Amino acid sequence: MTAADAHGTDAARADVTVAVVAKECLPGKVKTRLTPALSPEGAARVASASLGDTLATVRALPAARRVLFFDGDVVPASADGFEVLHQPGGGLDERLGFLFDAVDGPLLLVGMDTPQVSTADLAPVFDDAARDAWFGPAEDGGFWSLYLRQPTGDLLRGVPMSRDDTGAVQLARLTDAGLDVGVLGELLDVDTMPDAERVADLAPDSDFTRALRAETVGSTR
Repeated sequence: MTAADAHGTDAARADVTVAVVAKECLPGKVKTRLTPALSPEGAARVASASLGDTLATVRALPAARRVLFFDGDVVPASADGFEVLHQPGGGLDERLGFLFDAVDGPLLLVGMDTPQVSTADLAPVFDDAARDAWFGPAEDGGFWSLYLRQPTGDLLRGVPMSRDDTGAVQLARLTDAGLDVGVLGELLDVDTMPDAERVADLAPDSDFTRALRAETVGSTR
């Protein structure tokens, strides 16, 4: 790395905004695929813990700005210190496009469904923030994180969401635009109870795991 490259990375790192995409954790509205193993209320508590773990990790990152990109009315207490940007209407691709148009400067997006995410998982972004993009693939074919040094919503609008090829289509969008894309480690989203159990094993000391165990120990559901 040249001195100029190092300066560019330092400048980009200093300006990074990290946005967590989240929805209000209401029974029957979040983690519905964890039912009937969990009650709707229990699934909502597990989702809330997942969000809390994610926010705690983001709080520990060397970001210039932290944003909760929120779908809901009651902002969780765990988001203390985060700016709140409310999601507009439309499909997920349109909402993410809105976010990437709304933020000036380098933007790192993180979802709320990977409570096992650590600062080490995201360290490559801050080590090389001058790279055009970073992409975090999810095991289910989606993506759990996306970084753009020069964010533009057009790179997300029109990408089909919640499909097993979502990540591949999104990554192709980035490379087809001529961007230099780094790839982060693959993580597992929590969608189903088997997913939840696997993530709990990966993050035994997390609030997510404690919440999951509280809902499942002794459960007859």
